[in-house]
Amino acid sequence: MPKAVIFDVDGTLIDSNGQHALAWQDAFRDFGHAIDLAEIRAQIGKGGDQLLPVFLSHDEIAARGEALESHRAGILKERYLPQIVGFPKVRELMQRLLADGRRIALASSAKGDELQRYKAIAGIEDLIGTETSSDDADRSKPYPDIFQAALDRLGSPPPRDVVVVGDTPYDAQGAAKAGLRTIGLTCGGWGEDDLAAAGCMAVYRDAADLLARYEDSPLAAG
Repeated sequence: MPKAVIFDVDGTLIDSNGQHALAWQDAFRDFGHAIDLAEIRAQIGKGGDQLLPVFLSHDEIAARGEALESHRAGILKERYLPQIVGFPKVRELMQRLLADGRRIALASSAKGDELQRYKAIAGIEDLIGTETSSDDADRSKPYPDIFQAALDRLGSPPPRDVVVVGDTPYDAQGAAKAGLRTIGLTCGGWGEDDLAAAGCMAVYRDAADLLARYEDSPLAAG
């Protein structure tokens, strides 16, 4: 059974993927790019370093990428942050893991200051002692950097002793590159087949579903 569990945050612990997509769309529009929301939505789960090259040229990213990302962060905070809520039973799932002696870490593509707000929204700020954000990784998911940083902060346990919980194929792909297995949650908007194809060993609806089926899940199984 796992000794530590690494959680993604957006779309996994809080219902925020739609708001992130809208903030990116608004920011792109303000910089002169009309991009379909569904196209952006399919990229949520990546950090800006991996998302921007999908839509902008290398030259434009070099010239205006940092400004666009900063603008996006402001839009999210001002327009969409009040709409973001935590998914049901997130705190209870964390408490169950801690009661079973599991260590918990967060591995998010969010900026460090955003992550602190998200922990409060999820109601887990007092339960989390280990976390990494995009500030701790050179490359965001689907690269493994953020998971490797989380492993380092957990004391470098063997990957076989760690399970990741995430909501996008990018979580599963990045985790696999770090030698980690992933449980997928469909609450972020990706389907069960998409998550399974990306390498998730099991898929649940959300934290509440995972908690309800905890005893038969990879979190408890030998």
